[in-house]
Amino acid sequence: MTAVPLTRKSQLLLLGLLTTIFFVNFLARIALAPLLPVIEKDLGLGHAGAGSFFMMMALGYAAGLFVSGYLSAKLTFRQTIALSAIAIGCAFFLVAASRTLWAIRIGLVLTGIPAGIYLPSGITTITASVSPANWGKAISIHELAPSLAYMAAPLIVEGLLVFFPWQGVLALIGGVSFILGLFFLRLGQGGDFKGEAPTPGNIRLLIGKPAFWIMVALFSLAIAFSMGLYSMMTLYLVAERGIDRGLANTLVGLSRLPVLAIAPISGWVSDRFGPKPTLTAALLFSGLMTILLGILPDRWMILMLFLQPMLMICFFPAGFTVLSRIVPQASRNLSISLTVLIAYLIGGGLIPIALGAFGDAGAFGLAFIIVGSLILLSVFLIPALKIREVEEG
Repeated sequence: MTAVPLTRKSQLLLLGLLTTIFFVNFLARIALAPLLPVIEKDLGLGHAGAGSFFMMMALGYAAGLFVSGYLSAKLTFRQTIALSAIAIGCAFFLVAASRTLWAIRIGLVLTGIPAGIYLPSGITTITASVSPANWGKAISIHELAPSLAYMAAPLIVEGLLVFFPWQGVLALIGGVSFILGLFFLRLGQGGDFKGEAPTPGNIRLLIGKPAFWIMVALFSLAIAFSMGLYSMMTLYLVAERGIDRGLANTLVGLSRLPVLAIAPISGWVSDRFGPKPTLTAALLFSGLMTILLGILPDRWMILMLFLQPMLMICFFPAGFTVLSRIVPQASRNLSISLTVLIAYLIGGGLIPIALGAFGDAGAFGLAFIIVGSLILLSVFLIPALKIREVEEG
């Protein structure tokens, strides 16, 4: 893999474009969460049925992560990133035009595939364009995208639902993604090189590393926390806590505001203190807050809603730094894609279904307690995590 060095200005422009593309990519994956109360009523679904939508997206996302290695071995990373954004737009147009439940599910699988294609190419492009000493800072800028999406999704949805049905909301998001993909293909810089396709040999080498499986477990819980819980949060507040849908979406969106203040320094924390202490602190705090979110009465629960997401933002710059350091440079995209593939199926697919099943039984709170406890226990895996020294070039 040969990366073309970029100037400081070009690095900033690249980070800005990739962060914007990642924001819309992430928005497409979580926009259903604040729409679920409307979609449930429109389609006559239960909580578990609504949660299955995220499993459809997760299946597609996992498939996209797997094929991303083959695509980036044939196309450049820049072309792969552009293709991802354009295809997300097309898939969301299909979901918006669907008239049956199964057509929607198929459309969500097709949305997940190009969404999954993006991440390995995006992270690999960043680590190839930025000095290893600044990886944490660069990735933390990129990781502003999920934080902004978590905050903006409920507010965007509530604003657009005033003027459009839920199908129109999805179509608008798809249109923005389509335009961004064309723009990056035409004017984007960086990523003009190819990756390493998965082969039985390099997959066997990767899955033989204990560090790989530890990161799979940690990423599964981090995604369960950040996406699995978030995807069902509005339903939890409406169905179990009795909060009005509009107020619930507003609270969920505003609860991500403190995260935006922490996100810019999360990469500095990882670079300064090291990825393992950063992972430990993020998981301990997040697990405890999740348990309290399921236990405390309404007034204190709202405080936990704001405290809960604050430190998990620190997990991802540290986590992606570790994934980039457990393998040689040529295999970074494979390390990221396989780890997130497995983790997303668990945290972004199975967890929402499980939460919905608990919700149908009137036990959303218990589900939050269980997830929080697993996150707390995961810190015992971190001392066994072995990472290599940074390899340049």
